[in-house]
Amino acid sequence: MNREDIIKPENFVYGKDPLVNNTPMHYCPGCSHGVVHKLIAEVITSLGVEEKTIGICPVGCAVFAYRYLDIDWLEAAHGRAPALASATSRLWPDRLVFTYQGDGDLACIGTAETIHALNRGERMTIIFINNAIYGMTGGQMAPTTLLGMKTSTCPFGRDVKLHGYPLNITDIAASLQGTAFVARESVETPASILKARRAIRHAFENTMNGIGSNLVEIVSTCSAGWKKTPVEANKWMEENMMHYYKKGVLKDISEKKN
Repeated sequence: MNREDIIKPENFVYGKDPLVNNTPMHYCPGCSHGVVHKLIAEVITSLGVEEKTIGICPVGCAVFAYRYLDIDWLEAAHGRAPALASATSRLWPDRLVFTYQGDGDLACIGTAETIHALNRGERMTIIFINNAIYGMTGGQMAPTTLLGMKTSTCPFGRDVKLHGYPLNITDIAASLQGTAFVARESVETPASILKARRAIRHAFENTMNGIGSNLVEIVSTCSAGWKKTPVEANKWMEENMMHYYKKGVLKDISEKKN
């Protein structure tokens, strides 16, 4: 039997997206970034906008996102990705413009840029990776760190009297008039991955159609920062993160704007 007789369209169930190159990833084992990268590539390919997509990289673990997907990329200063995306979208209104940011980049140093860009309804999508910790720089407390959660800068756990409450930036985004679609998903199971891909596709379609600002949060793990194995990290995320950062569509007014 020839290879051509085996690899037929009806038998082909998994393959590498053409936008994903062969660069070895620098992410830690069990990190959610790699899965989300692949979902973004799949959505861009399915929409047929490979030549019209511009991604904005953050500062943080995903600072090298431009290494892995063969699309046009821009590198922003720490936290400034939404500001750069705003300018890019206004200069090239026919492009799919998205930012890819972690919780430190987006919800700490970039809080102002994030909230004001979303409130203006800038034609963009923000992909928000939330693992509740600063993964790249040593596991410090982030704005999204849960109460009682231990990090290198709160070794006895986050204390509300000392550190305040976790910042739920996605709920804030849903309350802004400029946002059209706001969702929170995860990628720890096949079912979750499918939901995350649908959310990313919907957000990208809105952006291409000029429908408001869109944000998709991915509740994620950080095995290195949490000091857990990938399996333990997924379990901890399900038992702790998802109780505070509840998954689902928080806002969708896309149909009203069509």
